[in-house]
Amino acid sequence: MRARLAFSLILALAAGIGHALAQEDGNPPPSLSLELNGAEASQRGCRLTFVAANRLGKDISRTAYEVALFGKDGVVKRLTVLDFKELPDGETKVRQFDLPDLNCSDLGRILLNGATACEGPEASACMERLETATRSAVTFGK
Repeated sequence: MRARLAFSLILALAAGIGHALAQEDGNPPPSLSLELNGAEASQRGCRLTFVAANRLGKDISRTAYEVALFGKDGVVKRLTVLDFKELPDGETKVRQFDLPDLNCSDLGRILLNGATACEGPEASACMERLETATRSAVTFGK
């Protein structure tokens, strides 16, 4: 039992050291990033602009996320799925989504509820390796 525990500890330390060395070598860990770049009124309602960068080491043939849109009052206004389509490895893409009958000025937060599609890498990578950011007044993240 103690040998098994010691072996598990050694493996965990080795994994941590390997991760630290990869970062010191200038090789960031694989990631997928989504930045909410803007939320502005459109003829149909509210247009959300995202910048997506795939650094997972594998092409994504399709990725989509269920998002919850909260008003500034904290109440969920809508649940919807945003389909980011293909995201080739090493590339950055801009994707826009028009959300009809939604006023951008009422939008306070966008929550990524989960990945509804992640085709290409490990299915869990689209959430586990996801980094979020915003350049908008709207809060965005997991």
